[in-house]
Amino acid sequence: MFTNYLYIKIFKDAFEIRLLGKDQASSRHTPSHPFTTSRLLVGTFSAAEACLKPVIKETLGKSSLFSSAKIVMHPMEMCEGGLSEVEERIFMELAFGSGARQVKVHVGAELDDTQVLEMLKKA
Repeated sequence: MFTNYLYIKIFKDAFEIRLLGKDQASSRHTPSHPFTTSRLLVGTFSAAEACLKPVIKETLGKSSLFSSAKIVMHPMEMCEGGLSEVEERIFMELAFGSGARQVKVHVGAELDDTQVLEMLKKA
C-alpha cells in the first residue's frame, strides 16, 4: 500500500498543509467558521474538522483512494509551555478523523521534510 506523508501546521483559524515527496508548495486553508477560541487553538472541534477533512482529501487527490496517510500535526500558536493531554488529543483526533493511519503531534521549531519523515518512521 502506498503511503502519503503530510505535514500540517495549525494556526489561529487556519491550516497549512504540505504533502511530502511532491514538488508542490504548502497550501493554507481557512475555515468558513472559525475554530480558534480565546483559550484554545482548536476550541470548536466540528469547525476545524469540517475544514481539515476536505482539504486533506483535496491535497491527496486521486491517490487518497488507494493509500493511507501518515501525518505530523504541528500547532504553531497558543502552545506556550507545551500542550495538555486534552489539546494533544484534539490534534490527533482531527487527523485520525480525516483518514490518517498514523499521527504524531510536534511542538517546537518548524520541521523540514526530512525531519517529518524521520518522526513518522520512528513508530
